[in-house]
Amino acid sequence: MTDILKLVRIQVFLVILFLVFKFIRPTVLNSDSPEWIKITLLSLPNFFEAFIGTLILTGIGLYLNLRTLGRKRQIKRNLIYAMAPIIAGVYAITQELKLHNLGGNNVYDVNDLIFSVIGLIIGYLIVILIKPRIY
Repeated sequence: MTDILKLVRIQVFLVILFLVFKFIRPTVLNSDSPEWIKITLLSLPNFFEAFIGTLILTGIGLYLNLRTLGRKRQIKRNLIYAMAPIIAGVYAITQELKLHNLGGNNVYDVNDLIFSVIGLIIGYLIVILIKPRIY
């Protein structure tokens, strides 16, 4: 269970970071900041969504694997680790491409796609690094 708590702590940290960036965004967008900073601030929500989504889906996958499948039918953890960013990626990318509107009013931006992919990759790397499991 401590592995899942690691994921939760990372998610809480990311939510706090998200809120900080959301708070400073209007000030930075109205300033003479470089364009790359403005683009980054506008695309960060996609990064956080993909990153946090990967961590949440990993935790859910591990929990469901333990609680719903018998010992002999359980899925290997590495497969859960790989499936979480794939599922999060399908959601994030199809939302960005406007195939659904589950996340709210979305405006297509290639930078948002890039930040989503970066969030998926970093989320996956964190999961691989921690190798969370439930006992």
